[in-house]
Amino acid sequence: MFYYIRGELALLDSQTAVIDVSGVGYKLLISGTTCGALAGKQGKEVKLFTHLAIREDAWDLYGFATNEELTAFRMLISVSGIGAKSAVAILSLYTPEKLCLAIVNGDSKAIARAPGIGAKTAARIVLELKDKIAKELTPADGEDISDAPTPSGDSYGEALNALLVLGYTRSEAASALRGAPAGDVESLIKYALSKSNILK
Repeated sequence: MFYYIRGELALLDSQTAVIDVSGVGYKLLISGTTCGALAGKQGKEVKLFTHLAIREDAWDLYGFATNEELTAFRMLISVSGIGAKSAVAILSLYTPEKLCLAIVNGDSKAIARAPGIGAKTAARIVLELKDKIAKELTPADGEDISDAPTPSGDSYGEALNALLVLGYTRSEAASALRGAPAGDVESLIKYALSKSNILK
């Protein structure tokens, strides 16, 4: 229905972007990766590639900063048992290129680090996409994702997204959260800020 939406970024939080197009505000659900790409652009013109998910009780519009991320999202939701929220959780932790690298290398443990993704689900993603994804996406060249921090449930993902909104890059946010003890979103953010150069 929609291929992309271009307009002024009226609102941005860790999971949502609102784009004003000629006075109409389009609410798009976004990943942490897209949130990071949009950080600092409120009030400016942006363009998001879109996917419309139609359910019996809702129509949800998802937005992605790049066509590659949209492609990765659609490949993920084609896997049995993977819904849109799970796909967004994975893409909040990994760029499309790093996700491709993990799948091509059969690294289901890396994929299982995403909040809400268990070992069996991660293994299914690798099994169903290993022969397909490299045809659509290019693996990250020379990058290693094995040292990615292990999230402590949904709180980790929310804290990571919050740091992206604050202007951290994805690598800075992940580094700031590395080693954080398990806790709620607020405590994780405080931990990250205590390590941040901004406060030094």
